[in-house]
Amino acid sequence: MTDSQLIREIKEGNVELYSELMSRYQRKILAFVYHMLKSSNMELLAEDLCSETFYKAFRSLHSFREVDASFSTWLYTIARNTVLSELRKQRSGNVPLEESGVVPVAPMENAPEHAVLRSERVMLVRDAINNLPEKQRSAIILREYDQLDYQEIAGILGQSVSSVKSLLFRARSSVKTQLEPYFFEPMYEPYEGMKNR
Repeated sequence: MTDSQLIREIKEGNVELYSELMSRYQRKILAFVYHMLKSSNMELLAEDLCSETFYKAFRSLHSFREVDASFSTWLYTIARNTVLSELRKQRSGNVPLEESGVVPVAPMENAPEHAVLRSERVMLVRDAINNLPEKQRSAIILREYDQLDYQEIAGILGQSVSSVKSLLFRARSSVKTQLEPYFFEPMYEPYEGMKNR
């Protein structure tokens, strides 16, 4: 059964089919919510906000119109708005990483110093993404983590495809600029030294 058929059946009273619709999108929505929250060290709320997203979607399903957007785009939009609402509520009380209990994990086979370096890089990238304006941050998460295409991202963010491409370009440029001092500085030193000889 397609999403459209399921939704039609649910609207006609077969509400038990909503669990089938949920199972199709639960992992993707949870991953999206998790990545949106990660930049604020609030990953522990991901499951709750994912559940809230599906609850809101169920309550509003009667108003969903396929001519306006695909179900997945509509669902991602609800998830994004749910996360943004929670972030606004929590904005004044961000928990520092040390207190959050969340530490990026490196593969076990790596030597301890590689694990530390990798953790630092993960934190630097996360912080760089966290520093982006909200629309750029959402766009880069949807593209890089959720692997959505430009059209889907445009629908979720309420932007044109060209605006999404522009948002992604600016986001990537900003992240690169923020990370350059950490990742590229050693490459410049020997080069500068050779130039002076």
